[in-house]
Amino acid sequence: MSRPRNYQTEAIITKKTRLGEADSILTLYTPQLGKIQGFAKSLRKPKSKLAGHLELLTHSLVSLARGRNLDTITGSQTINSFLPLKSDLGLTAYALYATELVNQFTADHIENHPLFRLLLETMEQLCHSRNSELVLRYFELHLLNEVGYRPQLQQCLACHQPLAPVTNSFCSGAGGMLCPNCRQSQPLAYPLSVNALKVLRLLQSSDYSTISRLKINPELSGELEAVMRDYLKYLLEREVKSAAWLDTLRETTRQTVTSQETIY
Repeated sequence: MSRPRNYQTEAIITKKTRLGEADSILTLYTPQLGKIQGFAKSLRKPKSKLAGHLELLTHSLVSLARGRNLDTITGSQTINSFLPLKSDLGLTAYALYATELVNQFTADHIENHPLFRLLLETMEQLCHSRNSELVLRYFELHLLNEVGYRPQLQQCLACHQPLAPVTNSFCSGAGGMLCPNCRQSQPLAYPLSVNALKVLRLLQSSDYSTISRLKINPELSGELEAVMRDYLKYLLEREVKSAAWLDTLRETTRQTVTSQETIY
């Protein structure tokens, strides 16, 4: 049975690539079709009727017509524009980081409905949460679970014994935790505090409503970010580009606060 030429799908716009003077190719993450590409003609023209419904970080209902090499976007209607993500530079950076991870860890046309729901829920949480860092750590761990790289946090990957409440070590190459004895055979493993392991386990096994009540200090937050960033870098074999932008924004904010404190 042949597929219909025209179809509709929910989609989160995760990437835009300029094509020519006014056209664009959009990367869309969808619930049933996975990651797909769509050609949007004249999208960058001032009078484009589609532009507002096809902005980055927008949840839309998109109409497409099948093409030989690339499907063409023929219509779109906004479901949720996530305005808070677009009116705050920091939140924009967090959301783009999440969408970049989805793009990096997925192949085209592979359905993963739970991952679509995770990305959608993460964007909603970023709009309202007071701790965007924890939202990202939750997203990272659950993304890895959906794409087959769930880190082992409960037992030692070498001896398979449950981890004692002491300083154990995380090894990206092994895909999880090592006990103090087994860690000696892995020079690239690095220590992870008891509290950091507790928080990672909680994030891995809980939902957003549970972690929204969690409060952690900046030092612990930095430790969690470091271990996840190292693991993601190992899996992707490269840095996540938007992570560098996050670092730049944080440093700019820190310098601004320091300057203000000096003035006053």
